[in-house]
Amino acid sequence: MKKLISFLLVAAMLFCFASVSFAANSNGLSFDENGNFSVMHVTDTHLDFDNIDASVCLIALACDREKPDLVVITGDNVDNCDNPADTKILIDKLMGVFDERNIPAAVTFGNHDSESGAMSREELMAYYNTHPSSVSVDEGEALSGCGTYNLPIMSSDGTKLAFNIWVFDSNDYDSEGNYDCVHEDQIEWYKSTSDSLRAKNGGEKVYSLVFQHIIVKDVYDALKTVTKPALFAFNDLYEQDKYYMFDPEAVNFGTLNERPCPGYNNYGQFDAMAEKGDVLAMFTGHDHTNAFGVRYKGIDITNSLSTRYNGDSFSAGYGYRIIDISEADTSVYKTKVVHWYDMFTVADLASLREAGDEFAFSTALDVTFKGFFKKLGDTIYRGFTELVTGRQVTYPDSI
Repeated sequence: MKKLISFLLVAAMLFCFASVSFAANSNGLSFDENGNFSVMHVTDTHLDFDNIDASVCLIALACDREKPDLVVITGDNVDNCDNPADTKILIDKLMGVFDERNIPAAVTFGNHDSESGAMSREELMAYYNTHPSSVSVDEGEALSGCGTYNLPIMSSDGTKLAFNIWVFDSNDYDSEGNYDCVHEDQIEWYKSTSDSLRAKNGGEKVYSLVFQHIIVKDVYDALKTVTKPALFAFNDLYEQDKYYMFDPEAVNFGTLNERPCPGYNNYGQFDAMAEKGDVLAMFTGHDHTNAFGVRYKGIDITNSLSTRYNGDSFSAGYGYRIIDISEADTSVYKTKVVHWYDMFTVADLASLREAGDEFAFSTALDVTFKGFFKKLGDTIYRGFTELVTGRQVTYPDSI
């Protein structure tokens, strides 16, 4: 009887895993006729009734410029208000950008999405999924959190599985109030689904990208550890006597502007992915000003900027990330960061004005003007640091 019960429990778990994976297989995503696929990473929008119009305007203009095949939104998305109707207004304005442009959008959550307010993660996901652009999956009770799923990308001719996108809910806070992480059951689901995808691909691994809110704790192992404060060296969130900076011996890109803030626990998500060998990079948010990546054990641990504009020079330095994959070689990818302050040329501003979109023109002009001073200050400070220390702190934003 015990053996029978154990067998039934394992069978039920595998059925749940398969159901989650199957639900994500009907997303309609594929490489285009030229063999290209582009992902826009949007994160930490923190939309409220003060910043939503300008933020959504910039996101819409970014979509018009980049024309991504998929947008992945990785948490701390909108204010969860005491009145659900207000929360839904914010979601409608965000998702309306993608609905209007027929751009598929995949959503997961951060630590703030259900920290307060009337709507649970499950209720939020259900409402996101009322929008036609949403390809998000609520996996129900099968896994911890809400919003852990995969999105297979088909070949340009639609005949075979060509790539994969993993989306994880990295949860919010642990029992001690620290930042949380991806849990053991989610990792087991990943390993099982990875094996399933490999089997569907004739025994060959399916290369993939990971998107989630909170960065993995292994990022500290990927950076250089020092014991004293220094310019552009940031202390460990949990061990205050440790500081981290770029390791000149590693493959680095972008800028590290604040300390990475992973979960306190580490249940082995990164190690599992390194072992499977199918993940090229992990893209996270959470740390709003970080736009960096560092390669570790063959995986790029990468953070993207907050994608909002609050109308000040500081947030003019925020922006978005684009990731490009070619069907010709899915074992590599390209990525770039676009700061709001670099988004518009004089010709772009003139075009917006000529088009008669006064709000878009004024928003673009505002973010460009205010961003000039933000960019100038950052450039001077970084140049001074490199001159004084002889250490590189700024790497190219694109690879």
